[in-house]
Amino acid sequence: MKNNLEQLAKLVRYYILTSTTAAGSGHPSSSLSATDIMVELMFGRSQNKADGSANADERGNGSFFRADLNDHENPNNDRLIFSKGHASPLFYALYAAAGQARNDVELNADEHGKLHRAIDPEELLTLRKFTSRLEGHPTSLFPFTEVPTGSLGQGLSVGVGMALNAKLDGLDYRTYVLMGDSEIAEGSVWEAMAVASFYNLNNLVAVLDINRLGQRGETMLGVNTEIYKQRAESFGWNAIVIDGHNFEEITKAFETATSPQPSPQKGREKPIMIIARTIKGKGVSFIEDKDGWHGKALSAEELNKALAELGEVDKSLVGEVALPERSKSQELGIKVETPKFTNYEEGKKVATRKAYGNALANLVEVDERIVVLDAETSNSTYADSVKKNHPEKFVECFIAEQNMVGMALGFSRRGKIPFVSTFAAFLSRAFDQIRMSALAQSNIKFIGSHAGVSIGEDGSSQMGLEEIAMFRALPETVVLYPSDAVSTEKLVLEAAKHKGNVYIQTTRKETEIIYRNDKIDGNDKNEQELMQQEFKIGGSCTLKSSDKDIATVIGAGVTLHEALAAYEELKKEGINIRVIDLYSVKPLDLESLKKATVETKNIIVVEDNHHEGGIYEAVAGALASVESLSSYKVASLSVTKLPRSGKPDELLAYEEIDKNAIIKLVKTINNSI
Repeated sequence: MKNNLEQLAKLVRYYILTSTTAAGSGHPSSSLSATDIMVELMFGRSQNKADGSANADERGNGSFFRADLNDHENPNNDRLIFSKGHASPLFYALYAAAGQARNDVELNADEHGKLHRAIDPEELLTLRKFTSRLEGHPTSLFPFTEVPTGSLGQGLSVGVGMALNAKLDGLDYRTYVLMGDSEIAEGSVWEAMAVASFYNLNNLVAVLDINRLGQRGETMLGVNTEIYKQRAESFGWNAIVIDGHNFEEITKAFETATSPQPSPQKGREKPIMIIARTIKGKGVSFIEDKDGWHGKALSAEELNKALAELGEVDKSLVGEVALPERSKSQELGIKVETPKFTNYEEGKKVATRKAYGNALANLVEVDERIVVLDAETSNSTYADSVKKNHPEKFVECFIAEQNMVGMALGFSRRGKIPFVSTFAAFLSRAFDQIRMSALAQSNIKFIGSHAGVSIGEDGSSQMGLEEIAMFRALPETVVLYPSDAVSTEKLVLEAAKHKGNVYIQTTRKETEIIYRNDKIDGNDKNEQELMQQEFKIGGSCTLKSSDKDIATVIGAGVTLHEALAAYEELKKEGINIRVIDLYSVKPLDLESLKKATVETKNIIVVEDNHHEGGIYEAVAGALASVESLSSYKVASLSVTKLPRSGKPDELLAYEEIDKNAIIKLVKTINNSI
């Protein structure tokens, strides 16, 4: 077996070198260092016999990595994440060398039981080309990619989410994460390590490739594997130090990692970190352990020299990937029903953050896919409504927002619908993780509470003023901003139904109920329509309108209530304005905006956000793209001064986004007509 693995490692190195030289770029040296340990993981077998031990499968052979190559979404497949995504040439080469017998389809007699490769090795020569699915860093175009990687320090967090998902679902798959020594400097790695230990994730195996050299020289700790070991153990992990090029040591490490752990305290099983001392560029003598070769492909001449060193390569070799055992959980259906809605008393004031908690509590009752993550703010975001009644659906992530988002991505990739909540301002800390989740085309619902200056006395550090711009900038991401409890509950349901990332912004300040769920008595048709408003992504609601409106005031969240208050004051003076609840910030209800622009000519956007990248720019940009519109103006009332502590109403007045500021601007428009 050892000789076969060495030959497979040689084949994988051949693939790495030829593909990167064909591409003219890439990271061969970083790929070569981790080749031996990844070949062992993918194709190695435990030396234990079929004696009923945890490592023995039904064929009598122990197996490390198990996955159905013909069904990547098999819920019991082991998961493999390349957190060091720049080692993508290794990632692709492994699957070019990997194969599995196809016994589930009709085959010719000589094909039955034969190993069929996961991908054609010829495809490796398309690496990094525009038409190729083998991109410079792994993306979802390549079917075996768990999540796009490349922004370092994020893979372990995703692995934590996947491993925890297996625990919650009663599945026995393992999650493996390949990490580089440079990314250990990222704080999100240590956030992930702390949470993995807290949740006893003994089904999580991190492989740390200690090859000494980063992009521009030696890493922080160099080859001091003992310090890495001490740090991992101090975070509650089992740490195993090995020579990453010694197959006997690698085999023993994976045997330990995949065996039941002796634990003095029941329930205190630990995640495992294999700390492998490796050589960057291993297998090519003239680049081994040499600086200046990071991200650099060999020239054609250098490639010939390297291949001569490799010696004869058996290109017919195929490494067998073991199949997973079928789990009973694969047979379970998913229960999804329409949740009930909370009936709110008309005229009562309820914070939208509290309505979010109510909606979430109702939602988890009817949808088994929902999982709720919070960063130690659940008693303020009201996500604790789930924690109290369905603790099995709630994951406390503590004050580690970057790791929380990474975990959510892991849950999302395993079919869950994660709802991630914290104060809006703190989501900005995790923007890179949120950005990568968008690239993964994930299905995460982000909820940012305590948005805007209207939170009051807590001051500027707690005020979420940038998040609308942040989420608007991300591809295929929906942005919702409800203004009352009823619309919040309905939009939470719409978010859950929507396939893709959604951001919902909620507020601390209590706001009056505008809409209702119950039946309206009486014959006022307009009231019937408004009070039983249906909310959809890409919609809006025109709350006040007439054929005499001189301007349209657009609000969302607390500013909608300021607009309605201004409407009442102006009406007394015979001045009519239209008021639109723009609860869907992205996508916009362009048709309603066009109609209002044509009929009123003046648009005023009032928002408890920064001007840059906010609702004003969304509206102004959308209207500017409509060629048929002419002779109109779009004005902005937004947060332009450095906020400070104070009462909510004081701060709205200070920033000039309250009813008085709206009235003043409308009167200026009226006087100019």
